[in-house]
Amino acid sequence: MEQDTVTPPLWTSTDKTASTSRLIDAFRVIARNRLALLGLFIVSLGILAALFAPYLATHDPYEINIAGRLQSPSLQHWLGTDFLGRDTYSRIVFGARTAFMIAGGAVFLGALFGVPLGAAAGFSGGWIDSVIMRFMDAIMAFPGRLLAIALVASAGGGFASLYIALGLSAIPSNARIVRSAVLSQKEREYVEAARMSGESDFAILFLQVLPNCLSPLLVRLSLEFAHAILAESSLSFLGLGLPPPTPSWGLMLKEVTPFLQLQPFAAFFPGLTISLVILGFNLLGDGLRDIFDPRQYER
Repeated sequence: MEQDTVTPPLWTSTDKTASTSRLIDAFRVIARNRLALLGLFIVSLGILAALFAPYLATHDPYEINIAGRLQSPSLQHWLGTDFLGRDTYSRIVFGARTAFMIAGGAVFLGALFGVPLGAAAGFSGGWIDSVIMRFMDAIMAFPGRLLAIALVASAGGGFASLYIALGLSAIPSNARIVRSAVLSQKEREYVEAARMSGESDFAILFLQVLPNCLSPLLVRLSLEFAHAILAESSLSFLGLGLPPPTPSWGLMLKEVTPFLQLQPFAAFFPGLTISLVILGFNLLGDGLRDIFDPRQYER
C-alpha cells in the first residue's frame, strides 16, 4: 500500500521563531547604542522629507519674490529666504529628494558592478583575481572626488552623469570589501559540502557564499550614502552638479555665498542640513556594525 508523501513546509515555525529572535536581538543591540538611534532618526527624517516633499513644503521652491529676498527666519518663512526670495525651508525639503535620488543611484551602480566583480575575484583566485583587482587599483589611483569632477565636467551636469561619476568611484571599495569577505567564506565546510553535492560554482558563490558576506557590505553601503551626498553637494557647489534652479543643498550654498555678510542664515541652514544627514548615515553605519558583530549577542 502506497503511503502519501507529505512535502515539508518551506518556512517552519522553528525558522520563524529563530528569525524573530534574531530580529529582536538586533533591535536590542541598536537600542543600547543611542548614537545609532539618533542616526536612524536623522536618516528617517531625510527619507520622509524626500518622499513627501510636496506635502511638507510650505512654499513653491521655485517661486521668486525679489521684494522678500534674504529675509531672516520668520513665521512666514521658517528658515528665511535666499537671494531671489525663494523659501529656504521648502528648497531644503525638495533638496532632500535630489540628494537621496542621486546618492541612491550612485550607491546602486557602485554595488551593481562592485559586488559581482569582488565576488568573482575572491572566489576564483588566480589570474582572474589579479586582473580584476589591478583594474580596481587603477581606478582607486585617481582620487574619487577628482575623478568625479573630471567625469562630470566632460559629460556635463545632470542626473545621469552624476550617477556614473559617483557610482564609478564607489565600485573599487565595494569590490575590495566583498572580495575579502568571500575569501574568508570560501574555505568553510558548507562550501565544500556544496561542491561534493554537485552544485555549480556560480550557484555556490551567489546563492550560498555571497549572502554570508552581506554584513560588511551593508555597513559600507550606509557610509557610501553619506559620501555620495557630500560629493553631490560639493560638485553642485563647484557648479558641476545639477543646473539651477534645481533644489540642491550644494547649489543653495553656492548661490548665497556672495551674500553671507548680508544674510548668513541663507547659507547656515543648507550647510547644517548636509552636516546632519552625513552625521546620521555615519552613526547608522556604526549601529549596523554593532548589529552584525557577534560579540554584541553574548549573554
